[in-house]
This record gives sequence, structure tokens and C-alpha cells, in this order.
Amino acid sequence: MSERILGRAMQQTIAEAFCQTVECYPEHAFVAVPAAEGRGYYENGVEWTYSECAAMVDGLAARYRESGYGNGHRVALALDNRPEHILHRLALNTIGVSVVPVNPDYRPSELAYLLNHSEASLIVHLAYHDATVRAACSELACAVPAWVFEEGEHTFPSAPRKPTVGPMTNGAESSLLYTSGTTGKPKGCLLSNQYELMCGAWYADLQGLFCFRHGAERVYNPLPLYHINAGVVSLLGMMLIGGCQIQPDRFHPRSWWQDVADTRATAIHYLGVVAPMLLNQPVDPLEREHNVRFGFGAGVEPDLHAVFEDRFKFPLVEVWGMTEMCRVLAANSEPRKRGTRAMGRPVFGLEVEIWDENDEPVPDGEVGEMVVRYSAEQPRLGAFSGYLKDEVATERAWRGGWFHTGDSVTRALDGMLHFVDRKKNIIRRSGENIAAAEVEATLQVLDEVQQVAVLAVPDEIRGEEILACVVARPGVQTGESLARRLFDHCNQRLAYYKPPGWILFVNELPKTGSQKIQKHLIFEPGIEQLNSPGMIDLRFLKQRSRV
Repeated sequence: MSERILGRAMQQTIAEAFCQTVECYPEHAFVAVPAAEGRGYYENGVEWTYSECAAMVDGLAARYRESGYGNGHRVALALDNRPEHILHRLALNTIGVSVVPVNPDYRPSELAYLLNHSEASLIVHLAYHDATVRAACSELACAVPAWVFEEGEHTFPSAPRKPTVGPMTNGAESSLLYTSGTTGKPKGCLLSNQYELMCGAWYADLQGLFCFRHGAERVYNPLPLYHINAGVVSLLGMMLIGGCQIQPDRFHPRSWWQDVADTRATAIHYLGVVAPMLLNQPVDPLEREHNVRFGFGAGVEPDLHAVFEDRFKFPLVEVWGMTEMCRVLAANSEPRKRGTRAMGRPVFGLEVEIWDENDEPVPDGEVGEMVVRYSAEQPRLGAFSGYLKDEVATERAWRGGWFHTGDSVTRALDGMLHFVDRKKNIIRRSGENIAAAEVEATLQVLDEVQQVAVLAVPDEIRGEEILACVVARPGVQTGESLARRLFDHCNQRLAYYKPPGWILFVNELPKTGSQKIQKHLIFEPGIEQLNSPGMIDLRFLKQRSRV
């Protein structure tokens, strides 16, 4: 990593780094939105320069400060992928406020948990979230003040308490991001200014076959701003080198190439689901008439990697990262190992070992859990600051001086790391991490359910889908009617992508002597799970609702 970029990340706050880039690249584009008829905002598209963004950020920061916000406060942002999310985020960070991004698909109970656990002083949200926000606040002992984005001329509600006194440092909290955990409830990952800037610097300074050019890149990132990928890594990476983040509302396969061409994107971000959906689209002349030099992402099926690159004429760089330790590993040097799940090699500042269940290193070629650190002297440098209100979980994750990623990985003799599976009880559907325990807990409260085990099954479009294996209580009639009631119960309480896409009623679940369910024994080895008799397909019910 270049000393100049790393130095900024190690010493500056996000606000200081932004101001420095504004001085260097005032007329360069920082944020762009592609055109989209019927979207409801910037239907003709919009593009803001660094100087324009700086003026808007300064105005917002002054308004927040006048309302009493500052060091020690947290503000929840439910602005979806609107570009204003970026402006509010920078304005809040400028005055020392930590941002809590909100998943727009949260149901009231999920939002209530986030607001209560984070101790948010304010939620800023789009008008169509109003019913959800009101319902969430009704579940809380003390309602959180709210400010509706569309009523932008109104002043912010006054801060409930005074800011803490003291200077802003790069070690101060800048964001609180919630990530699914195996215990069911999401964990709040505390991220500092230094951590987020180091994420951006690491990304912006990747060395190898495909690297970013200062003041010249335009990254098209369709992923949600409440995730670390778009909300931290690419956003701050572009901010550090004078690049532009192109922010659509979400991934649209039909308009993808038009958007990429119109916005003059030079790089794109993807998830595994993007490749098959684009390959399934009719041939479009624009799919080869673009400026994309490379793509960054993870999860492309090995058999589709070369097919995608050969058709669309740019390379896909498979990467690894996570909210707690988002220094990106990247398969960005030859040989890239197309057709495998290669995800890069360890580099300076990101040491990697592969350990067994006893936290002992395994030989190359054997599967184990990937553990990472910055160095032996400074293992946690640039990592997340910990899980909010859960020091036990933080220290457990860092046992032995290494962060335990929960990812099963192998290391080849040439040092290349290959992803195998997730050790954690997490299901990854279209880029969303879903805790099986959260879905299990939601189903288990129903009178009709005696026991339930939730696990991942393959899905040709979404990567993985959720299967609930349910033991009904004696006397309860099983079948499609009950399956629909179980689904509806989950759908009323969980984000639309979390309810089970498949339900299978079983007579019993295999258990250990201590009565722990053994999910790996539910199906016989070699059996296609989804071909099991009685499997009920509910995927057609999983629809994102919009007002």
C-alpha cells in the first residue's frame, strides 16, 4: 500500500480526508446516480462534484450541529440507496456523530431492536418508512425522534442530550453496522474512522493486474449502502483517490448495460447472483461497448467465471472481506485460478492462517477455519473496534490473537486461498447474510411448531435459499396450508428475504446426546435435499414490498 494513502487512513478522520480530496479534485465527480424512469427520484440521473458535495455536507453538518448533535451521538439513516445517504453520513461524521445504516426491508420488530440496541438519538428516514418507524417506536419504552427526509426544510428534532466534550480523533466511532450472528439477533459492529479509511485505502491501493487510477475511476456499485461493501469500502476508496461512486437504487439486470454505458463506469461491483442474471439476458450491443476495466466481487460460480469474462470482455476479480475485518483479499495476480473459488493470497498487513477446531494450524490443502490479523505486534490494527455491548463475543472472536472469520478455507501450495464454505450458521441469499437461528426463533414460538431446524439449500439464482425442517406438534395437520401460515408468520416479522423459501415437515430431527440438533444428519449423504418427498416450495411468496 502506498505510504501516502496509508498515512491518510492511519492519521486522519473521514471528514479531514474528504476535505483534502475536495481540495485536490474539486471539479471531479464524487457521486452519480444513473437515470431510471419511474424511480421517484432523479429520474434523469444526477452527478455531483466534490465541491458540490462539500457545500451540501457543510450545510447539513451545520443544521445537525444547531440541533445539538455531536460527539457521542448515533443517528440511524433509513435513506435506502439515495445519494443523500452519503451526504448525511459525511455531515454526521464531520461533527463526530456515528451513523447507523438501516436495512430498508426491516420489519418493525427488527427496526425496534436496532434502535434500542444502538441507543440511536434520531432516525432520518424516507416517507414511505413512516409506518414501519412508528410501529417500531411503539414497541420501545421511549420512542426515538424521527425526521422525514421529504420534509427537508424542517429542522431536526433537538438532540436528547448534550454531546460529549473532547476533540475528534481517527479512533472515534464513525459507523455502527449490524451483521447477522449465529445467536439470532444481529451484532452491532463498532467501526472507527481509522478502520473505515483503512478499508477504503486497502481497496483503492490493491496491487496486481487491475488497479485503480487516481482521479480517473468511476465505480458502479449496485449493492446497498447499509452494507460495508458500498457504504464503506468502495465509497471511501473512491473518496481517497478522487474517484466517483455510481449509486443505483439496486441491481437491475435489464438496464445494467445501459446504466454502465451512460454513467461511463470504469469498474463494477458484483455478487454471485449478478453473473447468471446478466448471462441470462438477451445479447445487448452495449454489453461490449463500455469502459469497464474490471469487476470486483465474490461468489461467482466457478463454471460461469470464464463464460462471463469471455462474453462481456472484462475480468472479474474475486475478493474476500467481512464487516469485522474488511481488508480485502483479492485474486488479482496471475495465475488467477479461474474456475475455482480462489480469493487471493495473504499480503503485508493481512496475515492468514488456517486452523482446525482446536485452533491448531492445518497443513496446506486441508480445510480449516481462516483466521486473520494485521501482525503479531498489532493484531487488531485497522479491524473493527468490537461488538457493541458484547465484549464476550468480541474476545471469543479474537481468541489466540487472531480474528476467527467463520469461513472454511483451504490454502494451496502456491499460497492461494480457496473458499470452501461458511463455518458459521449463516445463510447467504443474494448477498444478504441470514442467521438461521433468527428464523428458527421466529418459527419456534408458534403453537404448531414443536422443533425446527433452518439450513441453507442451493438456489440457481440466489446462491442459497432457506429451508425450514419442521416437526409439528402432535395432532397438528401438516401440509401446504400450515406451510403458508408459517411463512406468513415469518414474513410479518422479518425482512422479506428471511422467511423460508422451502418448508419440509419431518417426524423428528437428529440430535446429539445433549439434545443439540445435528443438521448435517437431517438428509442422507448424496441425497438431493430439494428432491425429498413432501418438500414445499414457497419462494414465489418472497417479494420485496414497496409503497
